[in-house]
Amino acid sequence: MRTLLLAGTAMLTLAGTAISIAAPASAQVSDNVIRIGVLNDRSGIYADLAGEGSAIAARMAAEEFGNKVAGAPVEIVVADHQNKADIAASKAREWVDTGGVDVIADVPNSAAALAVQGITKDKKRIFLMSGPGATALSGAQCSPYGFQWTYDNYAMAAGTGRALYEQGKKKWFFVTADYAFGQSLEEETTKMVKSLGGTISGSVRHPLGTSDFSSFLLQAQGSGADVIGLANAGGDTVNAVKQAAEFGITQSGQSLAGLLMFISDVNALGLQSAQGLMLTTGFYWDADDQTREWSKKFEAKAGKKPTMVQAGVYSAVKHYLKAVEAAKTDDADKVAAKMRELPVEDMFAKKGKIAANGRMFHDMYLAQVKTPAESKGAWDYYKIVKTIPADTAFMDPKQSGCTLVK
Repeated sequence: MRTLLLAGTAMLTLAGTAISIAAPASAQVSDNVIRIGVLNDRSGIYADLAGEGSAIAARMAAEEFGNKVAGAPVEIVVADHQNKADIAASKAREWVDTGGVDVIADVPNSAAALAVQGITKDKKRIFLMSGPGATALSGAQCSPYGFQWTYDNYAMAAGTGRALYEQGKKKWFFVTADYAFGQSLEEETTKMVKSLGGTISGSVRHPLGTSDFSSFLLQAQGSGADVIGLANAGGDTVNAVKQAAEFGITQSGQSLAGLLMFISDVNALGLQSAQGLMLTTGFYWDADDQTREWSKKFEAKAGKKPTMVQAGVYSAVKHYLKAVEAAKTDDADKVAAKMRELPVEDMFAKKGKIAANGRMFHDMYLAQVKTPAESKGAWDYYKIVKTIPADTAFMDPKQSGCTLVK
């Protein structure tokens, strides 16, 4: 197993030691409030997989601490970035400069997340990423304060791409969302397929939020590829899968690969349309007793089972609060060091570890969507085919291209 490069905790200075001898240590929290901003899509194609559900998950984490850490109350604020990088950047600046926000969480849409990463890095604010998948976030554009928590595009490619290749499906064509996330997902899957000996017959890119996939799917169908890889997410994936069924693509022998699919997508599609699809996920509500118990509480508040993004928000916020409690401060440098020092242990991640580049390493799962006959009831959608160990699921941090500069 690869050895993860974990950042060490800061050593106590001589002066700090002298102070601690003279008087008991006390918590140091800016503004006497720990304020966490959940920034995501609350009205568009990613609202179902993140949206209010991510805010509920963050509140659940805070509630486990009695909504108070290090003697300070914890507040959760929310905003809609509308899947636009400029709006995400503007809200992040407003929150940090005038809103007293200490942490920004979630931020699905990699273009928006990359914009927020730059701001939180400059402003020294913790950034807990559950929604975005671009590998650059813990790679070339990493930050000492940025933590990519739930998944990344390398993990999706390593899971789903490898599984389909091992089934003998070696020729791929991509239908890709034309922005940072989709491009990154196509790139990572292409590298994985080629490294195994497969080939890429082509790709076509569509705007975010496309309603008509007919021309893109006809190009993919005409390519003769074994696999049509959907390098998109949320509502785009749902629409593409529905329209692929109308064209009879899978009936003609081609496989459809949702390279980033969520349980909310399967719920929207229905098992009749989604059955048989292979996918990679960082979380499934029915995995064990802990996930079932937490998901039952989430469903009581949200009216549905959680996606892996929403479960990841809970885990990331909980770990952040645990680090603040241990460090007795919300100082970003000290909390980031403490987050890397502490193991991640909760219903989402077992023995999770945070590498120096901010990538949280945890096991992933290869799943297949059940047939209607196999499902025992509502939300019983996945068969877990295998567990993908953390060091196989994610890129070696030494290979990420991350150079941490404060």
